[in-house]
Amino acid sequence: MTENAQQQPPAPATDLPTQYAPADVEGALYERWVERGYFAADAKSDKPAYTIVIPPPNVTGSLHLGHAFQHTLMDALTRRKRMQGYESLWLPGMDHAGIATQNKVEQQLAEEGKSRHDLGREEFVERVWQWKQEYGGKILGQMRRLGDGVDWDRERFTMDEGLSKAVQTIFKRLYDDELIYRAERIINWCPRCLTAISDIEVEHQEDAGELVSIRYGEGDDSVVVATTRAETMLGDTAVAVHPDDERYRHLIGKLIKLPLTDRSIPVVADTHVDPEFGTGAVKVTPAHDPNDFAIGQRHDLPSMTIMDEHGVITVHGPFLGQDRFEARDAVVGALRSQGRIVAEKRPYTHSVGHCSRCRTTVEPRLSMQWWVKVAPLAKAAGDAVRDGRVKIHPEDMSKRYFDWVDNMYDWCISRQLWWGHRIPVWYGPNGETVCVGPDDQPPGTEAEGWTQDTDVLDTWFSSGLWPFSTLGWPEQTEDLRKFYSTDVLLTGHDIIFFWVARMMMFGLYAMDGEVPFKTIALTGLVRDERGKKMSKSFGNVVDPLDWMDKYGSDALRFTLARGANPGTDVPIGEDWVQASRNFANKIWNATRFALMNGATVQGPLPEASKLSATDRWILARLGETVEQVDAYYEDFQFAKLSDALFHFAWDEVFDWYVELSKTTFQAGGEAAQVSQRVLGEVLDVTLRLLHPVIPFVTDTLWTTLTGGESLVIADWPEDSGFRDDAAEREIELVQRVVTEVRRFRADQGLQPGQRVPARLTLDGTALAPHEAAIRQLLRLQPEGEGFSATATLPVAGAEVALDLSGVIDVVAERKRLAKDLAAAEKEKAQATAKLGNEAFLAKAPDQVVDKIRGRLAKADEDIARIAAQLERLPKA
Repeated sequence: MTENAQQQPPAPATDLPTQYAPADVEGALYERWVERGYFAADAKSDKPAYTIVIPPPNVTGSLHLGHAFQHTLMDALTRRKRMQGYESLWLPGMDHAGIATQNKVEQQLAEEGKSRHDLGREEFVERVWQWKQEYGGKILGQMRRLGDGVDWDRERFTMDEGLSKAVQTIFKRLYDDELIYRAERIINWCPRCLTAISDIEVEHQEDAGELVSIRYGEGDDSVVVATTRAETMLGDTAVAVHPDDERYRHLIGKLIKLPLTDRSIPVVADTHVDPEFGTGAVKVTPAHDPNDFAIGQRHDLPSMTIMDEHGVITVHGPFLGQDRFEARDAVVGALRSQGRIVAEKRPYTHSVGHCSRCRTTVEPRLSMQWWVKVAPLAKAAGDAVRDGRVKIHPEDMSKRYFDWVDNMYDWCISRQLWWGHRIPVWYGPNGETVCVGPDDQPPGTEAEGWTQDTDVLDTWFSSGLWPFSTLGWPEQTEDLRKFYSTDVLLTGHDIIFFWVARMMMFGLYAMDGEVPFKTIALTGLVRDERGKKMSKSFGNVVDPLDWMDKYGSDALRFTLARGANPGTDVPIGEDWVQASRNFANKIWNATRFALMNGATVQGPLPEASKLSATDRWILARLGETVEQVDAYYEDFQFAKLSDALFHFAWDEVFDWYVELSKTTFQAGGEAAQVSQRVLGEVLDVTLRLLHPVIPFVTDTLWTTLTGGESLVIADWPEDSGFRDDAAEREIELVQRVVTEVRRFRADQGLQPGQRVPARLTLDGTALAPHEAAIRQLLRLQPEGEGFSATATLPVAGAEVALDLSGVIDVVAERKRLAKDLAAAEKEKAQATAKLGNEAFLAKAPDQVVDKIRGRLAKADEDIARIAAQLERLPKA
């Protein structure tokens, strides 16, 4: 069966505590794994490599359920591959989180009555490093709590020396290849953080604002435009209409007066305008709207910036110095006083972008920034998936990926921060621009008039290098040769656009067309038990550490894995974690029972001829389960593999095989020894299969059962190939008999432990060898003297006759069932009458009619069930 069976380990101990206490096991066990170097990968090994790099959490972050979810799945993948004989590397690290980390330190300084400008750039950056040493990386300790089997010796940080060199190297190469440039474009600007931010750092929410319709110009030469940002009209440089719109054709090319200013602006024709939307005319503010900027580029319009980086109006006039929201009200008031307001809609709910860090409303703003020319890089990223070098799982997510990479626009990579990788570009006294590589010296000193660009790079720029920079690139290291390309990128589908695509672009560019990962496995998002997004504002955010403290890390991990259907969101509730804790307890108690009853892995498995049908059945089911779990792992079907293991372990091993074998154990002799060895084998393999998902309880039990060193370094089980259809059919008959009689007992109100005299007629059936086990499972006594068969159940070709006299009150039971039957028949009559009423059917909504049909079907089921119960009852 397994290699362990032939290794003859020492006899196991059987002194497991009576109850499993995760807190007493997990912390010490994890440290033992780390100290023994189980998670350390060897670049010199001749084993095949299997590599996953962890999506780097922010240095400011702490473990949330999304992390716990994805880390559980990555850990399961790498643990299994390690057991399969791969040199398995799961590489950890953190992201420097430019905006979030700088905000943390600036908040500290504010409490001291200082700002970063009081310190100056160098001293401020040093202060951030100090903060990182003291407060950053809390999540790393929490990852240990979860059981992350990462190689801690290879931990990386996006601002460490090696990764900083990688960032400067690729910037220089892209710059020299004219794939990085500097230009004035519209960006997302946060007036609070005072920096450009990426699209992923903008969260859109529905805000209650106002929609104001304003008349520009006079009489027949006037147009009405609508806006939710009235203050931006101060920067309008045109009005745009569709070239085929007859209403405005006479105005195209003419100038109209812009209210509240001394300027006149042209009316331009642009196909971007939708003549069916609103009035069919739109105001054009190129410096404060991305669509307007594009129109401005097409028509060579000037761009007027009307507010500073704080969102304060800078245009001379009555609004100078006002905050943008204060100016919005003032502008509308001034327009109203001039009779320029045609319509006002308030409140007007619309989607507004907010900075994800500080919740400030984002301002589209024209700004000089650094950009990556993405077209050739994005094409390469798309081709790698199209030609099969990279697989996206689930496959239907490929469309979203292509929608992004095939239509990607240039990427703004500069940020107006001090914490981060500073742009390696220097400006000379005579207008020179020099990009400096990691091995180059600056072209001159400040005294000579040379200054370095003050911006830093977007955090996504450095994290885009993660699959190869963490392995030592640009140096040709042993790690890079051994572990690149990585095997799987497992991440949420929500960042496919912002991180996945960028790693693809940079990996293919830097590594000469070699893909950064072979498979992209996309997960859903964790939600609450009602499927609602977890949010502090909803009050449904859960700290996974609380659940781990209460139920154990294995319970949380198993709950998350059971919900992990590829690409779909994962609902989770505390009741489900508690159920998983119960599963861990079940495994513990069943293994403890097995050890107390002599279960062993000593020696080879007995020959098939010595195995009972029960033994052959469970070994066949074991082989089928190994095959099934392997297939699910290869398809990233974590929910299905977890569910298969749950039902195999709980239902088939613990509830059926163990129970069916109790009479064998009690009888002793050779048959008991055979079943003890089979049970040991089944538990050995089952614990191996469960280990990647629930590592703590399984390792503790397996080392006790087998005497082995650790499941972390044990062999993954292989399908034995053992199958026995006849044994499976035989045990299925046993299960049918037991299930049917149990149902009958429950229907009669018998307690599970209540013993009933019974005669079993099993001769001539495959059930005959199982009579003792059936009697024990059903609490059936021998028929004895004075036996009277008051109820007979024919099932599976056999007959079970029960003597219920003195066990139940037949008269009372018949009376109760008759009452239930009458109620069911009345319900059926009412539902039938309604469904036969044509007038009712013509008027009733479909959902009402469907509900009544459901009531009728339920009534029919109840009638059939109660009638069967009455038929089986002894005569009064």
